[in-house]
Amino acid sequence: EFCSSLAGIMLLEVFLVLGTLLVYFLFSKRKEETLPFKDGWWGKGQKPLTQEDTSVRPFKVETTEEELSDLFRRLDQARFTEPLENSCFHYGTNLVHLRKVVSYWKNQFNWKKQVEVLNKYPQFKTKIQGIDVHFVHVKPPCLPEGQAAKPLLMVHGWPGSFYEFYKIIPLLTDPASHGLGDEHIFEVICPSIPGYGFSEAPHKKDFDSVSAASVFYELMLRLGFNEFYTQGGDWGWLICTNLAQIAPNHVKGLHLNMASVSKLGLPHLLSVLLGRYFPGLFGFQDEDVRRMFPFLKKGLYRILSESGYAHIQATKPDTVGCGLNDSPVGLAAYILEKFSSWTDLEFQNLEDGGLERKFSLDELLTNIMIYWVSGCIVSSMRFYKENLQKGIGTQKHEKLPVQVPTGIASFPNEILHTPQAWAKKKYTNIVSFHFMPRGGHFAAFEEPELLAKDILQFVGKVEKEQLWKKK
Repeated sequence: EFCSSLAGIMLLEVFLVLGTLLVYFLFSKRKEETLPFKDGWWGKGQKPLTQEDTSVRPFKVETTEEELSDLFRRLDQARFTEPLENSCFHYGTNLVHLRKVVSYWKNQFNWKKQVEVLNKYPQFKTKIQGIDVHFVHVKPPCLPEGQAAKPLLMVHGWPGSFYEFYKIIPLLTDPASHGLGDEHIFEVICPSIPGYGFSEAPHKKDFDSVSAASVFYELMLRLGFNEFYTQGGDWGWLICTNLAQIAPNHVKGLHLNMASVSKLGLPHLLSVLLGRYFPGLFGFQDEDVRRMFPFLKKGLYRILSESGYAHIQATKPDTVGCGLNDSPVGLAAYILEKFSSWTDLEFQNLEDGGLERKFSLDELLTNIMIYWVSGCIVSSMRFYKENLQKGIGTQKHEKLPVQVPTGIASFPNEILHTPQAWAKKKYTNIVSFHFMPRGGHFAAFEEPELLAKDILQFVGKVEKEQLWKKK
């Protein structure tokens, strides 16, 4: 009898242990499915005990004669270096061409006129977590009877700005006037990442993509949007991804024009080694193979040759930023190089970097001027350090899947290609993945119509099947 009762107790203990493990795994998995909201405070000094002012204030870009005369003095006094013969853009911005850009900047570029362009859409500021957040907020000019506008948060990256979205905004807020139908009409919100453009820079360390996502989530709730779509490329990709991880029940859909996966395992390594020869085995399509291989050239060497800036910015941003913030010519050289090679790597073979093949000088200089007049280049570069200093693949958000319906527009001239087979390990609910016919890293700025069409078809799918309700 003693033996049987002992056996009974042992059996009970086994069941208790198994039950505890089962409960642990069930609940820990459930808990892991969302990313914690980061309630930081990024203002100067100690957080005040008083309630934060949550008012939304209209904002306009302004300029002064002092600002312009200081700029022209610095442009006049620029010291130029002779480029190497026939070096094109292989050593960075070509200095013969830079002289031409600076000449245009001094003699033809009209900043006052561009300020009017920037002010054509309504802009606002509101204080969130101790810092002023700047955003553009555009409502549709007209809505068909009984139809509501869909809120869409669009997030830029580096070295871009909210201005990147100025050409795509009318296509989304008034698609019918641009031949894109009136089934889905958006109300577009484009914030400046804190530390970029006219958003105040964080005054404390550790403001990373999760912090930015938390700030933008708070912004959307403050504007009265309980459910909304998000769209991003560059840092916008990561911020919008994090937002979908923080608030999966509020983000109806996530649209990306760049998707990167940092948590790579053995299958990825094997696909890099063998995917060219056995594409079907790894879920690669012909276009994946064309864009990825030979991998040494299109993967590894490309990362090495194009990521020097990121290494500097992820380690010592203030040092080099100090020089760029003091010299408009230095700032232009640094930013223009990215608009050349990230639009098309082949542009490195041209003396003018192909800069005006996709953008006008007025557009390029307007983006540079946003950095110059706000003095934000250092704080914008710090975002790399805050996101990368702990190492790649170590953050909680990197280990969490994204369950929100996801659409990916894969542009052919993006620096690194992420095949759908890799992306779906992270984004478990990809409802649309398209190889775009042309375009590079700055998709909304370079190919607004292509991107707008892809966003519209993605939202159409999500809405038709009410996919966000099935998460």
